Amino acid sequence: MNKSIYFLLCLSIIGGITWIQYQQVQASSQDIKLKNLLSKQEQVENQLFRIIQDGKYGFIDQTGKIVIKPQFDLAWNFVDGLAQIKIDDQYGYIDQTGKPVIPPQFRLSYAFSDKLALVLVDYKYGYIDTSGKVAIKPQFEEALAFTEGLAAIKVGGKWGYIDISGKLIIEPKFERALHFNQELAAVQVGNKWGYINSKGQQVITPQFNETWKFSLGRAAVKLNEKYGYINPSGKLIVKPQFVEAWEFSEGLAVVRIDDKYGYINTNGQMVIKPQFDKAVSFSQGLAAVKIDNKYGYIDSQGKIAIPLEFDIALSFMSDLALVYVEGKAGYINKTGDFIWSPTN
Repeated sequence: MNKSIYFLLCLSIIGGITWIQYQQVQASSQDIKLKNLLSKQEQVENQLFRIIQDGKYGFIDQTGKIVIKPQFDLAWNFVDGLAQIKIDDQYGYIDQTGKPVIPPQFRLSYAFSDKLALVLVDYKYGYIDTSGKVAIKPQFEEALAFTEGLAAIKVGGKWGYIDISGKLIIEPKFERALHFNQELAAVQVGNKWGYINSKGQQVITPQFNETWKFSLGRAAVKLNEKYGYINPSGKLIVKPQFVEAWEFSEGLAVVRIDDKYGYINTNGQMVIKPQFDKAVSFSQGLAAVKIDNKYGYIDSQGKIAIPLEFDIALSFMSDLALVYVEGKAGYINKTGDFIWSPTN
């Protein structure tokens, strides 16, 4: 899928800046569904922002002042007051002062969600609490982060769900299973996708080639090579007609018609006509768009708010956005001024 390839490229260039969103979506390297990448940004605490300087990672505040000096081989944004860091191929966590709270010791570790973090120990997935204590012992072939009190896990080649105590709530019987959102989770039965509730009951019959999570009472689904939108009862609200379709954010969703991207509202009405080579979901009133190999930002009316002058531009979080210029990463504010000048 083009958008998956695009985001994989971004991830490889960014080297982990947005990896925290990916982790929330999928702990497996197999059949990665990157479509939830940007939708998880609201879970990230961004009082501090990750930077890279001379190949090491640290953190600045919203004014651009260095709070935690660059010293880590890799680092990710803060969630639940903790940020993952990597030193000598081991993963651990620091607090917002830079103090190691959970020393680097894991082969892989992921962002906290519902106060638990997914970790890999001896090729099995389990969960730790914010003190670093094992809360659910590593035992799963694959697993996802907790959302709405449940986490998808893989046992014996099938996916089911556990609660935060580690109790099996929904028996492993699905080919794939994704996060719960707005009390529904997408699951794959055979080669089709549908939705279940938190009791494991089938709410929307598996019939789709691909699904997105629900947002604003809508979920993008793929039928016969085109995307449309359904409501929580499974009724088609917007008929399949788009080459690509994303989740709703701030009342609008990115859609693609032919080779151009635009935005629709929840009724399927085109609010910002397709005119962009790439487009990203709205966040804090602005959305990154690409025209002629350069990114800038538009407002909800489709007007250019920040000029198209970046090689890569990501969504605003806590009033700052990560941008790339000539391979170097920096942060801008909503007027387009650099708070942290691009570095590498």
